[in-house]
Amino acid sequence: MAAPLTLITAGPALAQGFVPANLGGIAPLAIAIGAGGFALLSMGIIRNTLTDNRAMRRRAAEQIAALRALVDEYENLVSGSSELTILWSNQDGPRILGQADAVLPPGRQPQSVLNLHSWLGPAEANRLAALLDELRLQGRGFAVSLHTLGGKLVRATGWTMGSGAALRLRPAFAQPDDEGALLADTRAEIANGDWQSVRTILSLLSKPAFQRDGDGRLVYANGPYCALAGALGRSCAETSPAEIVDAGKEAARDGNGVLMLDFATHGRFELVEFDLPGGRAGYLRPLEPMRPPAEAGLAHIGGIIDALGTPIAIFNARRELTQFNAAYAALWNLDPKFLALGLDERAILDKLRTEGMLPSQVDYHTWRARHLESYGRKEPFEAEPWHLPDGRTIKVISAPASPHGGVIYVFEDLTERLELESTNRSFTNVLHESINALSEAVAVFGTNGRLTLSNPQLSKLWKLPMNALGANPHIDRLAETSGEAIPEDGAAIWRDLKRSIVDLNPTRTDRTGRINRSDGRLIDYAVTRLPDGQTMMTFLDVTESASYSKVLKERNDALVAADRLKDAFVENVSYELRSPLTNIIGFADLLADAEGGSLNDRQRDYIGYIRASSVTLGVLIDNILDLASVDAGIAELNPETLDVAGLVDKAKAGITATFPEVAGEAPNLVIEIEPGLPAFVADGTRIVQVLYNLLSNAARFSPPGGEIRLSVSHRADRMLFVIEDEGPGITDEMKAAILTRLDAPHAGGRQRGAGLALAIVRTFVNLHGGTISAEKREPRGSRIIVNLPMNSALAGVAE
Repeated sequence: MAAPLTLITAGPALAQGFVPANLGGIAPLAIAIGAGGFALLSMGIIRNTLTDNRAMRRRAAEQIAALRALVDEYENLVSGSSELTILWSNQDGPRILGQADAVLPPGRQPQSVLNLHSWLGPAEANRLAALLDELRLQGRGFAVSLHTLGGKLVRATGWTMGSGAALRLRPAFAQPDDEGALLADTRAEIANGDWQSVRTILSLLSKPAFQRDGDGRLVYANGPYCALAGALGRSCAETSPAEIVDAGKEAARDGNGVLMLDFATHGRFELVEFDLPGGRAGYLRPLEPMRPPAEAGLAHIGGIIDALGTPIAIFNARRELTQFNAAYAALWNLDPKFLALGLDERAILDKLRTEGMLPSQVDYHTWRARHLESYGRKEPFEAEPWHLPDGRTIKVISAPASPHGGVIYVFEDLTERLELESTNRSFTNVLHESINALSEAVAVFGTNGRLTLSNPQLSKLWKLPMNALGANPHIDRLAETSGEAIPEDGAAIWRDLKRSIVDLNPTRTDRTGRINRSDGRLIDYAVTRLPDGQTMMTFLDVTESASYSKVLKERNDALVAADRLKDAFVENVSYELRSPLTNIIGFADLLADAEGGSLNDRQRDYIGYIRASSVTLGVLIDNILDLASVDAGIAELNPETLDVAGLVDKAKAGITATFPEVAGEAPNLVIEIEPGLPAFVADGTRIVQVLYNLLSNAARFSPPGGEIRLSVSHRADRMLFVIEDEGPGITDEMKAAILTRLDAPHAGGRQRGAGLALAIVRTFVNLHGGTISAEKREPRGSRIIVNLPMNSALAGVAE
């Protein structure tokens, strides 16, 4: 671009210097200038063209987007309507718009509408297929009404669309239960000249309806019309109907010119007719309630089923509800207002399905069609039980209502019965498991003498094969089998038991006994009569336990004999020992009291030992006698108000007598009595024995010169006696056994056993309602605590 501009600006200068002589040199320059100008012009034109093209493409894209949005809106509008539209074009496959539920059964995919036999009966499917072929091949439109398998009335309209075709399916404005709208649709079909659809709609009417040709002859009649004709005794078919208008006994016209027909017991009707192209159509409108023939035969049982508690519902041949009772409404939780007479059973089933009251089915419509097959059965039929989502199980029995058709349904709620059966089975299983787990052999016989129940122990005890028991054998057969296993007495034992089983005397009593079998087994048996008339026998092998019982009895007899010998020994020896002991004590006292110096110190110590040992032996004899009285159950307390200090002094005196000061080794006894003690009621003699025995034990187990402390105090209504020593102490095991540590094997020297004394202590403390405990002292010694009630007389009464 810069070169041409330079040439243009240089033009005037060149013109001023132009001379012919220079013409040959200017020509190339002129050509270059012209080419540059043309290039500039072309570039401008191309730029403008490109700009216009971009603008046109932008506007076209906006228009296309607007058209697409409009198409989407129309498609959404069509898809949201309660109809289904199918579009065919030459290039693409069929497009389906709209809601499939408007025409197809619930849950079906829209594409399944192309499978006509899946939602139309064979005749209707073939009819629509033929119309679609004519539409797509010949461009012939149509408008017809179709009756679907689900009971809906569908309006089908087909038309050509350019080089394609379209089909619109919508529910008819009138459905089979809306007769007014059906009649309106009838007139619409007449206007379209669609006679096949007219007949389809007339067939859906519950009122008697008919069609006449141009000459007034009947050419078509629906089912109710033929039913009425049959009731009047005239043969009738849909394509060859019978005339019944002349059968009206009092055919007359009212003030408005309406023809009234009276068919006596079959009701009074108003004849309604309207003109058609090439004929007429009409129907009979009832003027008073009329029962269909099928219902008339069942009218007399209405009061009966109302009084029954069994749910019952009766439908006529057109599947219309004619009778039901309160139990039926309660079973399905249906409002009686909903259960209006004339309600189609399909509507009832659909409502129950919506409310979740029917069995769960993958294909509900197939299940419903199978259920409605009861209208074609000639014999009563019991369907499989209905297992409802709420856990109930319903038995359904259907039976023909009358020769004219219809069904009687009888429903039974099996839930409770099944639960009882399940409970009974569970109980029976538990019973069998329990019987099988018993160590006793069990056999239950019926009134016919046959075995009805047994456990494996019966087979084991009587050597009977299990397979023989499982066949419910007679008791005679058991006797034979037992005789083979136990030849000596097996059969004889069972024959003897048979008399108790087959005895039908109502006053018979239960029986028990023991069988001493020839093989050495001892068997205890019991025969028990059951409430239902059966007899139960139980057997228990007591051979080993009987041997044990014999041994135990022998040992018990030996113990009884030993106890008697012990009592005799205690009675005799105690009293026999007391007499010489008294003499020993008396002579020892005389020697100790002798005047003069006849005895030296060692001799006096020996005399002290003799006196102490004699006193100890006397105490042991008293303890033996006391234990004997306790074992005999004749020991008694003599409670009285006691002086605690006096009790302690008596016990201390006994210790002084038992442990005299010999070689300077007298016990170091320390007494502590709480001042101001309340009154203490107990048996003084027994309390002195308790304190003496505990102090003497402490003295035996204490080292020479060791301190023995007796403390007396009270706490609330309890009196506490605490004895502490400096002996070897006790272990935990000894503590658990209270004072058993006093008999420990490590005790030596002067620490000889004192189990008898401790037995006396425990016995007397318990008699007073008190307790005794022992614990270890730190670092050495033990502590024994006697806890007694303040008033032992009251404690004895409370016990």
